[in-house]
Amino acid sequence: MCEANQTKVLQIYLLGFRGLNRFKPLFFIVFLLSYIVILGGNILIITVVSVVDHLKIPMFIFLKHLAVADILMTTTIVPMMLNIILVQEGTVSFFWCITQLYCFGIFAGVQCFLIAVMSYDRYLAICKPLHYASLINPHISLQLIIGLWFLSIFLLSVELTLMCLLNFCGLNYIDHFFCDFGPLIELSTSNKLTSMMLDLISSIFMVSLPFAFIVMTYIYIFLTILKMSSANGRKKAFSTCSSHLALVCTSYGTLITVYIVPTDYSEVNINKYKSLLYIVVAPMMNPIIYSLRNLEIQRAVHKLLNNVKMAKTDV
Repeated sequence: MCEANQTKVLQIYLLGFRGLNRFKPLFFIVFLLSYIVILGGNILIITVVSVVDHLKIPMFIFLKHLAVADILMTTTIVPMMLNIILVQEGTVSFFWCITQLYCFGIFAGVQCFLIAVMSYDRYLAICKPLHYASLINPHISLQLIIGLWFLSIFLLSVELTLMCLLNFCGLNYIDHFFCDFGPLIELSTSNKLTSMMLDLISSIFMVSLPFAFIVMTYIYIFLTILKMSSANGRKKAFSTCSSHLALVCTSYGTLITVYIVPTDYSEVNINKYKSLLYIVVAPMMNPIIYSLRNLEIQRAVHKLLNNVKMAKTDV
């Protein structure tokens, strides 16, 4: 309960990007265009994988659901961020703030899990090609994806339920453009140790362990590739992993920097700008990486565009 001279927090003021001044239109245009690219690129991936039959294999099924998670995560944050840039700061209810944090955490967790499962798919394809079809197929892939969503929802539900039991009294503004855990937990007047420990445990399960799993699978992959006698075989094996490796570097690099590397939660400005990398840059780069580096996606896009042109011509 709040003390007699304190008011329970019912609204949160997001200070956003203070001091933009004349750069405000530039920031707005850059982030708006980035959001459009994120939506367009990821919707293209979803459409191509859903429509083209030969792409309905585990690797591309995982990629399609990763694109869905990218869209959901950025849509949870970016529209509000654009509004905050225009009006200098934003006001949201405490309930909406917790809801945004909850959704963001789920979508980010699903991203991490999916990228880890994609590395397992590459491991089976290169290290156990004869058993690939029996160990993973579209049906098993769908079961894995559903399991990952439930795991992410469970972890965030436990963490956010405990956070809602804390008292939030007095101060009600955070120097950020969305309701992130660090700045929000600083507003609590309760003992925050348990919540912070639970957040660390969730981060380990959702970021550190999947990353460790990826490193382990790629150690086996590289050892298997080095044992190949054919230079063409090694080159082909490396090329099948290159897109995923670029994805790992883009997605996990900033997440680990912000949420796993120890930092003082009071250093909000540093984490605020680093957050832009995984909220805007990573979801924008993912479809670009797979469009530029994956021949099957390129061919499927060309085939889809040709079919659309032919349909228009017939009409």
